[in-house]
Amino acid sequence: MSAIAGIRFGSREIRDLLLAWVALGVAFALFFAGGAAGVQRGGFLPLLVISMLTAGVGFLLHELAHKVVAVRFGQQAAFRADYSMLGLAVVSAMAGFIFAAPGAVYHRGRITKRENGLIAVAGPVTNLVLALLFAPLLLAPVEFVARLGLYGVGINLLLAAFNMLPFGPLDGRTVLSWSLPAFLLAFIVSAGLAVGAAVVFFL
Repeated sequence: MSAIAGIRFGSREIRDLLLAWVALGVAFALFFAGGAAGVQRGGFLPLLVISMLTAGVGFLLHELAHKVVAVRFGQQAAFRADYSMLGLAVVSAMAGFIFAAPGAVYHRGRITKRENGLIAVAGPVTNLVLALLFAPLLLAPVEFVARLGLYGVGINLLLAAFNMLPFGPLDGRTVLSWSLPAFLLAFIVSAGLAVGAAVVFFL
């Protein structure tokens, strides 16, 4: 058992987080390369580094935000990787598209609907903050750093918007069940920024 800033992590949880980070890094790098065929053209290592630092970090801090807030509310919380879904993410990326559902933070204990909603919204909010932190890198004169900024902003905005969808096990459904105003605020901001970034960067 290890502890960081007073938050405890079991050995299995640390292993799951690291393996999910690596698997997502590889999956997104394959996706950025255009699939397995793109890897053969070279330049995979820089994409892997960018992927680990953007998609990988965005995922890790999203999940850790859930855990930190849950623990602050007195919950027992731990991340558990879904290895079948991690495998699917890598395989789908090799084919040129990606589907990633790497796992989740599970928590238990007595909790109010408000606290549960705050735990859920902590992940998307963290991705929005990360997008803001990556944004200055877009102005860097070094191509690698500018690409790091581009992917960091784009992926984190996408993660925030996707997770705020009010369906299935996604964070948006939990936030909506707690508070419609909180859901609308988080969803509109996340989706608006994601669409805006897509228009600016890709159109």
